[in-house]
Amino acid sequence: MSVVMLKDRAEAFESIDGLQEGGFRDAVLRGLALPQKMIPSRFFYDERGSELFEEITRLEVYYPTRSEMEIFDRHGADMGAYLPEARALVEFGSGSSLKIRAMLKAMPQLTHYAPIDISGEILTREAEALSADFRGLKVVPIHADFMSPVELPQELKDIGKLAFFPGSTIGNLEPYEALEFLTRVRETVGTGGHLLIGVDRKKDTETLVRAYDDPQGVTAAFNLNLLTRANRELDANFDLPSFIHEARYNADRGRIEMHLKSLKDQAVSIGDCHFEFTENETIHTENSYKYTPEEFRLLARAARFEPLATWTDTNERFGVYLLRSEG
Repeated sequence: MSVVMLKDRAEAFESIDGLQEGGFRDAVLRGLALPQKMIPSRFFYDERGSELFEEITRLEVYYPTRSEMEIFDRHGADMGAYLPEARALVEFGSGSSLKIRAMLKAMPQLTHYAPIDISGEILTREAEALSADFRGLKVVPIHADFMSPVELPQELKDIGKLAFFPGSTIGNLEPYEALEFLTRVRETVGTGGHLLIGVDRKKDTETLVRAYDDPQGVTAAFNLNLLTRANRELDANFDLPSFIHEARYNADRGRIEMHLKSLKDQAVSIGDCHFEFTENETIHTENSYKYTPEEFRLLARAARFEPLATWTDTNERFGVYLLRSEG
């Protein structure tokens, strides 16, 4: 994947840039008016969606969480040894504190932990729990959307920083968005700062599709919950049995795609707005890009990060990369 390809993809997705701004209602109305209907994946995570995702992470076929935790458990001390000057750990999209605990234990020299999350309730709960368990650590929660520029508190400005972005969330971004995000992270940590990031790898299609279309139907419920949320919050009238979950691997783009497919010709209303669906037409709800190690290192260097080290799980399905900002 070249920098030229990243620019080409940016141009291809210019028409949906507006979906990244505004609330749920605005994003749904704009997304359903596109030739390829879509709803941004960030709206999966209402209370029920968050519960379903936690259930997904425990599924046998959903390897990413299990593989990444294996990496942190096996190599956390090695990661910490690379970072003796780091004093502040800044986590983008903190959510649950399961993975961060492994890093905090591996880096006793840390004085500050700054979790950034869009959910104020989860942020407060996890910050209180970590403050209680790591008495010598100052927890500085930041309630913000990490997809926008985030201003750090003054007390973190002049100390060595490590950004933490686990979970392969980078894969949910279009490549041009991933480049923009990495560039913002580099500016946040400053010259000589570091980023520790989890990235899912390309692998056989069967393994990928099963991870996003599990036999128990949990991922299907997670995807369909978007329509339940729209009915509840937006005065929509989606006929839930008339839509099914579909996961497919797009080999040309190197990504898993999640869709909600209409089983028949039908009309949907959201307030005073009306949308027509033909049989088999889909709402595109999520992408999850997969990167070879070479592809991700190229992306990192395009954002002016230098790769320092890479760790993987026993089955080599997932990678954790340590990058240093080149300023």
